[in-house]
Amino acid sequence: MGHFTLRDPGLAPSGHAKLNWVIPRMPVLGRIAQRFQQERPLAGERIAISLHLEAKTAVLAQVLHEGGAEVAITSSNPLTAQDDVAAALAERGVEVHAFRGTTDAEFDQLHQKVLDIEPTLVIDDGGELTARLHGDRSALAVNIHGGAEETTTGVTRLKALAAAGALKYPMIAVNDADMKHLFDNRYGTGQSTWDGIMRTTNLVVAGTTVVVAGYGWCGKGVADRARGLGARVIVTEIDPVRANEALMDGFSVMTMQQAAPLGDFFVTVTGNRDVITGEHFLSMKDGAVLANAGHFDVEVSVSDLDAIGQEKVPGRNANVSGYRMPNGRTLWLLAEGRLVNLAAGDGHPAEIMDLTFALQALSLEHLLHHPKAPGVYPVDPEIDRYVAAIRLESLGIAIDQLSEAQRTYMASW
Repeated sequence: MGHFTLRDPGLAPSGHAKLNWVIPRMPVLGRIAQRFQQERPLAGERIAISLHLEAKTAVLAQVLHEGGAEVAITSSNPLTAQDDVAAALAERGVEVHAFRGTTDAEFDQLHQKVLDIEPTLVIDDGGELTARLHGDRSALAVNIHGGAEETTTGVTRLKALAAAGALKYPMIAVNDADMKHLFDNRYGTGQSTWDGIMRTTNLVVAGTTVVVAGYGWCGKGVADRARGLGARVIVTEIDPVRANEALMDGFSVMTMQQAAPLGDFFVTVTGNRDVITGEHFLSMKDGAVLANAGHFDVEVSVSDLDAIGQEKVPGRNANVSGYRMPNGRTLWLLAEGRLVNLAAGDGHPAEIMDLTFALQALSLEHLLHHPKAPGVYPVDPEIDRYVAAIRLESLGIAIDQLSEAQRTYMASW
């Protein structure tokens, strides 16, 4: 089975069932897999991956492995590895170092093991590998052709590195591609966030007040799905343009301080820290539910909850933690303030991740054929459009094409 660090290899049958369920629902990646198996464009490459290790991610790792690469993977969050999927992926020939519920030290150690393959390509989520490759493992960067970053948070970190002149290799900002952020961020995050919240709490959403912090593409998805479930939605923002957009989309807009006493559910999707803090907790309703759908566990200030809370109250399951406030009210934090859609759910639907992971696979291949200087680059527009076209084709949907007369008209002045 190769090298691996797993919770329980015996869980593999359950993991195989999950993979077998999602594979036929990922037709774009399936098309790429067929070509990769024949052409093996990644032969000789060593790919280090840090992504949320669940079934769809495992399919991507398997496709890259079948494309000729040596692949080592870990999970990009301490609570998002699915132990059965990790075991199944190891049986399918991929080097896996991941298990759910790691300590900070274990989380770092698993990333170090992935980097021990001395990668030539990286796929990152939130910049976990990049941070180490520009820190204690910087000697490995000389061998890296480049890589791809999955998230808004990771792209922000990459751009900061590049602005400082410190980025050591080229990275493709997959998050910024149209076929990623318009679908994964909006429809994927919107659906999976509420799936995680509802399966964890078993509470009704209709008739409640939902406060969504952040109105980027992810926030738009979360707010829209909350409205679809029958909630009144309040949006908080720091960007006046996005605040106006939320207002004209039909949502109430106010500060978090104003929203705190009104909300039944709070969902943070900002990519920043200290979005909900002690001053907000003290004015919240009894029973308010706190969830984060941003990358890191810093948006809802868990340290403030720990400091202010007078008593920890057991929740209905391991993903619900209660905090008794000095005023006697109890607030419920989901998934320790980590990504609620992955730590307390199965993440985005397979049909959505099909698009994102197709972009990842094709972007790595593109880097090998088009070497670049260190920097942050967009996904090649042809790749973006190819993924869109294959998706439509897989659904049996045809669209109109420009005639020669129309092309001439559009090119004239």
